[in-house]
Amino acid sequence: MPVDSGSEPSAALLTWYDRHARRLPWRATGATTPDPYRVWLSEVMLQQTTVAAVKSYFEAFTTRWPGVADLAAAPDDAVMSAWAGLGYYARARNLIACARAVAANGGQFPDTEEGLRALPGIGRYTAAAIAAIAFGRRAVVVDANVERVVTRLFALAEPLPSARPEIGRLADRLTPTVRAGDFAQAMMDLGATICTPRNPACALCPLTDDCRARKTGAPDTYPRKAPKAARPTRKGTIFWLQTDDAVLLVRRPARGLLGGMRALPTGPWQASDPGLADAPADTLWREVGAGRHVFTHFALDYRLMAAHVSFRSNIGEWWPITEIETAGLPTLFARAARLALPEKA
Repeated sequence: MPVDSGSEPSAALLTWYDRHARRLPWRATGATTPDPYRVWLSEVMLQQTTVAAVKSYFEAFTTRWPGVADLAAAPDDAVMSAWAGLGYYARARNLIACARAVAANGGQFPDTEEGLRALPGIGRYTAAAIAAIAFGRRAVVVDANVERVVTRLFALAEPLPSARPEIGRLADRLTPTVRAGDFAQAMMDLGATICTPRNPACALCPLTDDCRARKTGAPDTYPRKAPKAARPTRKGTIFWLQTDDAVLLVRRPARGLLGGMRALPTGPWQASDPGLADAPADTLWREVGAGRHVFTHFALDYRLMAAHVSFRSNIGEWWPITEIETAGLPTLFARAARLALPEKA
């Protein structure tokens, strides 16, 4: 059963949070009412990404598109370009779709987990976080920080990911009936600043007296994790095709990896070196660099091939080389472009 706001350890954690809450650009402070748009935007951006990486993107988005109606009216290209560098680009496509769905419904986000989960790109965790933080609903919010805190608090020996159902059950038991949003943010802050993956600051933790992992003497061995499967490696070729003052960019297919993003042309990514397969021009290519980029499910070893042409074909778009940083290229292609930039001389 859920505990009330005066029970331990919830009360101790909320007291700590009232004194030590992080100041974040999307977080309401004092008597300010949380803005569901800002809560939603931050939660989408924070998926698989760090707070440090998100701050500047969040501030840029909310300056450019201060409300959900503004974002819904923005061209897809503008949003995708503004997202470039945050990774996991399906989130950006879902962001656009979700903003338009909310705008079409009068500009108001649903205030329940069920209603929120019906929107594009909002899963169980995000729906719970928005419901709790933006609307004060009692919802059980479990991210990686919360997983770590709960696992250590109860010294769960079962490894991740199989321990997640039990972590959810225990988090439910801890979540208070009031201030659930503050409690969720307190758990996140505790995991991010005190109950860190390595060298947790147990002496500063408000839950230290209740923590079973601390009593074992080895809290940083929790949570236990099942061995990861080896990440496969693929090989690919990226092409830098330029005229005197412009480089060829293409739009990746809407669905799939880096979907809908501007990119440098590339051949297939496969187990063996594809060579010049799918090169955008039949010309003299030379290797000007190489690198590795790690995606979630595989690592890509690529070669960068460059060539000059005297005319512009009608495929893709020709982007001014001096303005390549404004193209909104994903990190992989932005790095490749930096390798190729001496070719413009």
